[in-house]
Order: sequence, then C-alpha cells, then structure tokens
Amino acid sequence: QVQLAESGGGLVQAGDSLRLSCTASGRTFGLGNMAWFRQAPGKEREFVASIPRNGDSTYYADSVKGRFTISGDNAKNTVFLQMNSLKPEDTAVYYCATSRTIYYSSQLASQESSYFYWGQGTQVAVSS
Repeated sequence: QVQLAESGGGLVQAGDSLRLSCTASGRTFGLGNMAWFRQAPGKEREFVASIPRNGDSTYYADSVKGRFTISGDNAKNTVFLQMNSLKPEDTAVYYCATSRTIYYSSQLASQESSYFYWGQGTQVAVSS
C-alpha cells in the first residue's frame, strides 16, 4: 500500500505563486509516474502535470504550460508543483497521484486511469 500526502495549498491573489508538495510513503519501490490533477467546483477532475520517477520527462496540460513546473526528489519520494502567475481559474482541489508503471506517453501520463494511488487533496484558491 502507498500513502500520498499533499501540502502547500492556500489562498492567494491572482499573479501570486504557490508550491505544492506530495510525499509518498509505504511500499514506494517500483512506482512509476507521479502526477497532479485538480478538480474545480462543479467540474470533473482534470490532469495538470506528470513526471516519471526518473525525472527525465515532464508532461503538462495546455492550460498550465509555461506557468507550472513539476519536479521530483526521488530520495524523498516527493514531487513538487511550482505554480506561478496563478489565475482565478486555477482555483481547485489539487490531488497528487502515482502510477505503478512508468509512462513516457503524454496520453497515458495524462489519464486518470493510469494512476493507482491518490492523495486526499489540497485546496488552492486564487482571488482576482
């Protein structure tokens, strides 16, 4: 079993930055990609970013490209999401997820069904 714990959410103003963290614990050996998804009120959960465990590729949703950066610290089983130039439409609960397979396909890396373990989520609210 793997547990994921997110942190770093909060209330900020448009244009501000936030850094989310997600740490995996438990049976972490052999895990694949770590990713961030988000769910805004009244909307379906959507892909934000993904990174394979070895960190040699990154995948982003078009809506966050150039503003968000995903990175990982393998030694600490932690993934980060640096969010810059935040917009009100970035307001959502952000979920961390990890897969049991490494994906190097942007299509597979961006699908919810590719991920087996999920965190509880952290709220990000951006005011205009």
